[in-house]
Amino acid sequence: MPGSIRRMSTTRDNWYAVFASTIGWTLDSFDYFIVVMVLTEIAKDFHRTNAEVAFTITLTLALRPVGAFLFGLMADKYGRRLPLMIDVVAFSALSIASGLAPNFSTFVIVRALFGIAMGGEWGAGASLVMEKVSPKWRGLLSGVLQQGYTTGSLLASLAYFLVVPHFGWRAIFFLGGAPALLALFIRTKVKESEIWERTHRKNWSDLGGAIRSNLKVFAYLVLFLTCMGFCGHGTQDMYPTFLKTQRGFSAEGAAVMTMIANLGALTGGILVAMTSDRIGRRRSIAMGLGIAILVIPLWVFSPTTAMLAAGAFLIQFGVHGAWGVVPAHISELVPDQIRGFMPGFAYQCGILFAGSITYVQALFGAATSYSNAMALTALVVFAATALVASAGPEKKGVVFGEMHREAVRGD
Repeated sequence: MPGSIRRMSTTRDNWYAVFASTIGWTLDSFDYFIVVMVLTEIAKDFHRTNAEVAFTITLTLALRPVGAFLFGLMADKYGRRLPLMIDVVAFSALSIASGLAPNFSTFVIVRALFGIAMGGEWGAGASLVMEKVSPKWRGLLSGVLQQGYTTGSLLASLAYFLVVPHFGWRAIFFLGGAPALLALFIRTKVKESEIWERTHRKNWSDLGGAIRSNLKVFAYLVLFLTCMGFCGHGTQDMYPTFLKTQRGFSAEGAAVMTMIANLGALTGGILVAMTSDRIGRRRSIAMGLGIAILVIPLWVFSPTTAMLAAGAFLIQFGVHGAWGVVPAHISELVPDQIRGFMPGFAYQCGILFAGSITYVQALFGAATSYSNAMALTALVVFAATALVASAGPEKKGVVFGEMHREAVRGD
């Protein structure tokens, strides 16, 4: 009976960790995608161009590595829970501040700070989840965790549809203050990672040494995640603007179409990630991107709204099907001692390089058409990413903590 109670307690704690980290990433994503949804409204209110407001999205992405660096080091030195709690409170406060910005300059500064907070959440949350769940469920729950990002986008679309027409664009940012309550849940319900407790470095010099000895892995992760960032942001960030500017959608119609796309992302993100537990991480990523390549024409060149909606659903099924594999895949590629830092920092460095695609698409779209800009960039980055993923390493199902025990026995 004591053993049974212990297992039940462990299982409950594992699910609490999955819930907290997924909700944290969802709410972080929600705050980010608010700007994507109200880009044209912000531009009109501050008397700026769409490209200028789109630059704030790029700036947010650019500052995310700073947060990943700071909070990632904290996660490996002090545990996963503390930086996760601090981060949740920070991005909640900055979301409210975005809605209160009196001018465009202030808005730019607040969104830059938000980028730092946003960058810190993923590394601590992903390492906590991946270290707590069984290796046989790692792919599936990787998909669940990563689709918190998609769920945040879906919620932003829904909030846009319900809030902005009645209360204006500023009101939607105030909803972003609610996530601060999640910190209390983490504090009271989620236990620290046992893998971290057993394997973490006791001082900064040892932690730095572990990082330096894995720089080749880090370089590959940055390349891979840059490609993945191009795939995700290249198909999402300018999509509402494409619908409103080129296809003549109303604000409400663009929100509905974005929700359809996000439903495709949610479905693909979980189903494709689940297949990675059987066929491998690299094959599942390539499969998802292959689906996305096939539906590019349907996604942006469809003559009817119904076909356009089908394309939106299917392309995000493929893109986020590939993204769903990412947390498990990159967590398995790094040693236990730097799992809080290296995957998250590499993730956000990749996003830093990929963030330029939003600004490029806005400029290219203004010069020609958004459909041409989005189709061409999508084709190139989908094919390149599939090649990079297929050529890289894989450690599907590796047991966390084993390398540390082997090292101890070797000493």
